[in-house]
Amino acid sequence: MRNSFLALIAIGILASCNSKPEGYTFNGTISGDIADGTEVYLKKGGENNRLVEVDTTTITNGTFIFTGAKDQPEMHYIFVDKIGGYGAAILENGDIEFSAHKDSLGYSKTIGTPQNDFLLDFQEKSRKVSNQAINIQNDIRKATGARDTVLINSLQEELNELQGEYETFEIDYIKANPKALISALLIDRAINNRTLTTQEIQGLYDGLSPDVKETESAIKVLKSLDALKKREANSKSTNIGSVAPNFSAPSPSGKLLALNDIKGKATLIDFWAAWCRPCRAENPNVVRVYNKYHDKGLSIIGVSLDKTAEAWKKAIEEDKLDWHHVSNVAYFNDAIAKQYNVDAIPATFLLDENGVIVAKNLRGPALEARISELLN
Repeated sequence: MRNSFLALIAIGILASCNSKPEGYTFNGTISGDIADGTEVYLKKGGENNRLVEVDTTTITNGTFIFTGAKDQPEMHYIFVDKIGGYGAAILENGDIEFSAHKDSLGYSKTIGTPQNDFLLDFQEKSRKVSNQAINIQNDIRKATGARDTVLINSLQEELNELQGEYETFEIDYIKANPKALISALLIDRAINNRTLTTQEIQGLYDGLSPDVKETESAIKVLKSLDALKKREANSKSTNIGSVAPNFSAPSPSGKLLALNDIKGKATLIDFWAAWCRPCRAENPNVVRVYNKYHDKGLSIIGVSLDKTAEAWKKAIEEDKLDWHHVSNVAYFNDAIAKQYNVDAIPATFLLDENGVIVAKNLRGPALEARISELLN
């Protein structure tokens, strides 16, 4: 009986040692002259990278506290009312200690949990490079004031070299720290900055630990990676020399209209929108070219990226665009825009009589010259 009782105690002790925290306690300390009652905001990234407020508390004697629970670690940001800048911390279950001076929230320090230890390690290493860059930029300003072009060029080369070293540093950090959430965040930044190839990004993602891959940050990376692969596949199908992919969408009357239904001896696919000023500015030229070459075989189909059908139809009438039109009224989420890798407008694709793409993004005299070649 005694042995069974001791075994139960041992199991209880072992379980308590191995159990994970069920929630977090986020203790913050901000030094400097800061009034009691000052509000502190806990925020995180939301849709379109906009920050959303998660929690609010107030400062008492330079300290504040947040409590809660997290299923997965996630990057958060700490803002203090009427104080510039913000601090960074990874919210995860456990006891988290945040400290900063009110005049330099960007140099905050967060410790106490594994992911925040990774974050602090990265911050300390990256700040060394950042400080070097700041010093070089200050030297460039001084050299500019002294009109010392030789020194300016030398410092600029040094700054460019340092930038390359920093990009390598981040890649090396990701590879060396597969269990760090910050690694997933760095991959996401590389995707947004377009500094790495799809293959390189895939390799870095594959190297992340299973736990990190379950986080929202890594899931976002995977979605972006899939989108990049689709984009590259679409890019190949819309390169000059490729047959333009067929598409269909509603016309202003609501009837489905397909590219293959309106092809001529020369066909212009024109991505535009009523809200796009450069598009509207180019429309008179396109109208002139269409009126001149339509009887010779020119066909145009406008693909609108408008947000409302009313604005789309009104612009067609105002600009006297007497050709074929389609739109899903879906802005840049339009399926045709994605199919053709269009992320900025105006954008045009000129096709020959076989539907082969022969030119892209021609405007002004260049557009007429190329159409003239095809039809004459």
